[in-house]
Amino acid sequence: MEEQFILRVPPSVAERIERLLNENASSSLDGSLDISFSEDGRSGTFLIGDERFPASLLDLPCIVESYKTYDDNVLIKTADVGQMIMVRDDGDAAVEGVEYKHGLTPPMRDARRRRFRREPDLNPEVVQRVEKDLLNIMSGGTVENVETVVPEAGGQRKKNAPVAAPKPDEVHVKSAGGEPERSDSDESLEPES
Repeated sequence: MEEQFILRVPPSVAERIERLLNENASSSLDGSLDISFSEDGRSGTFLIGDERFPASLLDLPCIVESYKTYDDNVLIKTADVGQMIMVRDDGDAAVEGVEYKHGLTPPMRDARRRRFRREPDLNPEVVQRVEKDLLNIMSGGTVENVETVVPEAGGQRKKNAPVAAPKPDEVHVKSAGGEPERSDSDESLEPES
């Protein structure tokens, strides 16, 4: 795959770049085109001719696929583009953060808020406890500290105190042939001989 990026520039700069690409570079006044970044790798300077413009490297809210064609019938994917270099005029304010909140086209305006789900607010302790319980269940154990609800007479519910369930010993149910019953998944665990 090729390496590609998106360069978004103000209209005045776009005209100058178009002139530079269409004309002979030696006859153009805007003969040089350069971009350099500072130590952080996110902010820099775009140079065209003798003029300097501030530039920023921004992450796009989603990945954009790039295609090319040789015969106008078959498209060939050339790259996945996930970042954009935004050049702005000196008076324009810089975009806050490292992610650009809009996409490249009008339907993707404010894409992060409108099109993608928010990150859930999860308590890390709850996540760790659930992971531990799942691992216990998968290894044949039981869940610890489970509250059980027992209905009382009169339709009212009463919560019992949390009790750690004891781990049962492994019990093999034998079938009529004398071997323990097996599931299809048990066969995948044993090496073939």
